[in-house]
Amino acid sequence: MTVDAHHHVWDLSVRDQDWIGADSPLRRDFTVADLAPEARAAGVDRTVLVQTVTVAEETPEFLALAAAHDLVAAVVGWTDLTRPDVAAELARLRALPGGRYLRGIRHQVQGEPDPEWLLRPDVRRGLAAVAEAGLVYDLVVLPHQLPACAGAAASLPGLTFVLDHLGKPPVAVRTPQPWALGLRALAALPNTVCKLSGLVTEADPASWTVDDLRPYADTVLDAFGPGRLMFGSDWPVCTLAASYGEVTAAARELTSGLSAAERAEVFDGTATRVYGL
Repeated sequence: MTVDAHHHVWDLSVRDQDWIGADSPLRRDFTVADLAPEARAAGVDRTVLVQTVTVAEETPEFLALAAAHDLVAAVVGWTDLTRPDVAAELARLRALPGGRYLRGIRHQVQGEPDPEWLLRPDVRRGLAAVAEAGLVYDLVVLPHQLPACAGAAASLPGLTFVLDHLGKPPVAVRTPQPWALGLRALAALPNTVCKLSGLVTEADPASWTVDDLRPYADTVLDAFGPGRLMFGSDWPVCTLAASYGEVTAAARELTSGLSAAERAEVFDGTATRVYGL
């Protein structure tokens, strides 16, 4: 069994995705119906649908999608962590149709100008509410924000932090430091896990090879271990550099040196445990 622990969908007739460039090939609809045949062909039978925009209405829509499609096994949604009633809002979301699929929360921390946004008292209160609700917190950050991730994780040992896309290492320019130092500091904390995702779009999208990705994947495997690493496609963003099948094949090649049991962790066990699939 294979879990894709990270993908997105959007319908531009419902709302714009203002992060997509006007001429980008991503500027069209991507639906679960589009994903399903590609996922099945790659051997994926369960997925985690992850938020794309900081809009409150998106999470209920994603929960309804999960309830309607057997491929989607969990949702990582969004809510404003700084709102004073965040605990009540999380409870409201879980009471909605499909609310049982809500397993995590994410915010576009990578877009916050304050590199220590995660350490703000109001944000930390929100993160504590996420932990109290039994949810996990996905981190979408840039390398310079990794120290704040470690600080937040250290201060909230009861909350599991999931690092998306390896913390976006600079694959294309081949300068692993200081990313690797920040990543290892985060991985040293037991309440952290990482997604093997997003590498192809951090590399040269036109000419990347598996060997370009390998040093970063090896660093993450060494730091977190297979039991705290999970595969994610980052579809459809990955299509800027590779097809769904190519991303899945690359991840399998990057983990080919692992034992069968270790690979089962990366492609199933870790995501199943962390997201309660």
